[in-house]
Amino acid sequence: MDFLSLFLMDFVKQLQSPTLAFLIGGMIIAALGSELVIPDAICTIIVFMLLTKIGLTGGIAIRNSNLAEMVVPMICAVVMGILIVFIARYTLAKLPKVKVVDAIATGGLFGAVSGSTMAAGLTVLEEQNMSFEAWAGALYPFMDIPALVTAIVVANIYLNKKKRKEAAYSKEAAYSTEKLVAAGDYSGQEDYPSSRQEYLSQQKGDEDNRVKIWPIIEESLRGPALSAMLLGLALGIFTQPESVYKGFFDPAFRGLLSILMLVMGMEAWSRLGELRKVAQWYVVYSVVAPFVHGLLAFGLGMIAHQLVGFSMGGVVILAVIAASSSDISGPPTLRAGIPSANPSAYIGASTAIGTPVAIGLCIPFFLGLAQALGG
Repeated sequence: MDFLSLFLMDFVKQLQSPTLAFLIGGMIIAALGSELVIPDAICTIIVFMLLTKIGLTGGIAIRNSNLAEMVVPMICAVVMGILIVFIARYTLAKLPKVKVVDAIATGGLFGAVSGSTMAAGLTVLEEQNMSFEAWAGALYPFMDIPALVTAIVVANIYLNKKKRKEAAYSKEAAYSTEKLVAAGDYSGQEDYPSSRQEYLSQQKGDEDNRVKIWPIIEESLRGPALSAMLLGLALGIFTQPESVYKGFFDPAFRGLLSILMLVMGMEAWSRLGELRKVAQWYVVYSVVAPFVHGLLAFGLGMIAHQLVGFSMGGVVILAVIAASSSDISGPPTLRAGIPSANPSAYIGASTAIGTPVAIGLCIPFFLGLAQALGG
């Protein structure tokens, strides 16, 4: 009962907080047909400022903390980023009318991190006066990059295997035709090259289809979300930006987050229509997955709590970023890395349902769980 009451109290507080209120408000005005438009350029600036602030916070904290304390939580973040992709590969991909490539891309997007969800989680923890390591936000890239890399690698391995099977089937057909030609039937001779030529062509195709991991990592690092956060992280570690941090980034943080939540609410409503075009299982996955991923991360965080004294607030942050799904850096990276995947499936699942569930339900859920366990 303690956990249930704490969850309900936190959920009600979330409904009244600017973070969730603006998200719900955006969905409501979009449903009512409002023509309000926040220009993309403004959203880009807001995202840059939010993630730069998070990076600065983490960088300043890293400069003043013991790096040994960060190792175990970072490993937990990497493990979760990879694990979430494989969960989607062997659960969502097995469901009716769900294409394997689309499921892997969805897992990659849910394994990657939403900067806005993380910012919302950090804000709620501050409002609840729950202490956490200031560098906890720096766990972002340690989950985000492994998830995107794993998704693209796994998808390309699957596609390459599929192509080889199709090639093997074609070779069998060619062999059957050669037998017919040898028997005097030349009707299919010009459709199939010699076996040597076919072999060389297949070898060249295999070389072209090999998965190159470094370009994926490079693309992720160049993405606007990680670039902004890593810039802030580096500035926080190697310089002393406290004056601009306290005078500009910190005071503007919550107001800018509210505007971003409004935009995300409107976009979430618009994406609901895209989910109608794909299997209904994506809806189920989008509701269940944030809790499953978050609970797994919460468990790993508790291990770090016991081993190295990782704070309960830090455990909540790890769970929240695992429950989140990327809304900025992930989609363009996956579009480039898995072009055959359907964006309506993985982006619709993430933005329309995954993000509202992570912000509105998962944050108070994991906060209440941590408080019930004595955080």
